[in-house]
Amino acid sequence: MSFYKDPDLQQRQSEAAAAKKAMLEKFRSASQDPAVTERLAARAAINEARKVRQAAREAARREREAELAAQAAREAELAAEAKREEERLQAMIAAEEAERQAALEAEQKAARDARYAARKAAKKQRRRGY
Repeated sequence: MSFYKDPDLQQRQSEAAAAKKAMLEKFRSASQDPAVTERLAARAAINEARKVRQAAREAARREREAELAAQAAREAELAAEAKREEERLQAMIAAEEAERQAALEAEQKAARDARYAARKAAKKQRRRGY
């Protein structure tokens, strides 16, 4: 003889319905609680403030990137200008060097021609016997 009696189908269904009804009532009362709505409003305000701060940081980052890009462009322009100036200076130095070399070669040729003429004159003088 067993003292334990299994619940029948109808009893199990009514207990399940009562449990569902209790859970639904608990949820409804929790959702209508003013503290919950206050917490949700506070959370929404925090999220909104977070979005505003994030937008401000993003704007500052974009501004900083634009400033860095402008500075890099200025530095590149200055570097290009310095390079052009250096090339112009090198070309001027090369031209002066070429001019100096041409003058030196002309001077050396004049000296060589003078020596040659002196030799010729000396030879001519020796032949004539003066």
